[in-house]
Amino acid sequence: MKTMPNTPPDSDDNDLSPLLSEPFARAWAAPTPGLPGRLGERLGERLDRSLRAEQGMITVRRRNTLAEPLADGVQQRWLYRAPGARALRPGEPRSACIVELQAGAQLVLPAGGPREFLVMRGSAEVDGESLGLRDFLLLPAGATAALRSADGAHIFVREAEGDTAERTLVRDQEAGWPEFAPGIRRRVLWSGGGQAALLYRADPGASVPHHNHGHDEECLMVQGELFLDDVLLQQGDYQLAPAGSGHHTTETDTGVVLYAHGDLDLQFC
Repeated sequence: MKTMPNTPPDSDDNDLSPLLSEPFARAWAAPTPGLPGRLGERLGERLDRSLRAEQGMITVRRRNTLAEPLADGVQQRWLYRAPGARALRPGEPRSACIVELQAGAQLVLPAGGPREFLVMRGSAEVDGESLGLRDFLLLPAGATAALRSADGAHIFVREAEGDTAERTLVRDQEAGWPEFAPGIRRRVLWSGGGQAALLYRADPGASVPHHNHGHDEECLMVQGELFLDDVLLQQGDYQLAPAGSGHHTTETDTGVVLYAHGDLDLQFC
């Protein structure tokens, strides 16, 4: 499954999810008359595996999110909010969202759990730190955060639980891209207790083999396109894979930069 080169990034033509739901799923699952051998059955079996694997995943398309006004010139797009009726899974965020500030806008976030900030577009000032594209800031629990932008910015904000995180600043221009695997570089933004906040940079054609998740794994597309099994993620899309799940195939045709929060050491199968 690949997108056509002339398809606009935000076109619904790239969203294959309708083909995985009824009535199409039942039609695909049935053996296809005229196909040699068990080809029709094998296609149905793969579709069934894909549907079962995706049942526990939460995938959010940026183009389908609603912009919620927060203040003059400020809006928010929710990516994830944990249910309040149960304890969080290992590595599960309390919430994740994109805050969009127009030029000259500002917002004060109240005290909460440890918060991660990653600039996705433009530049901003967060808690007195001037941040540019792909700059990362972690504020410890209990800290309020003032966000301002002179020229406009989109900022990913992730809130967790706990009180062990220390203030951490990682600037994109200073951090470098250490080698991680063939065609893949990885930047550790923060780590603790076996989990980490990470930036991955992969060349076109790069892939990661089958792996399982000891902690919830979040993937936010900063640039490019990525297949997580049979799901195509594009710029601004987000997926949360719960602890105990796994990905059989992770690969990119275009090259990609993505933010991930999950296991520091991937659990390869």
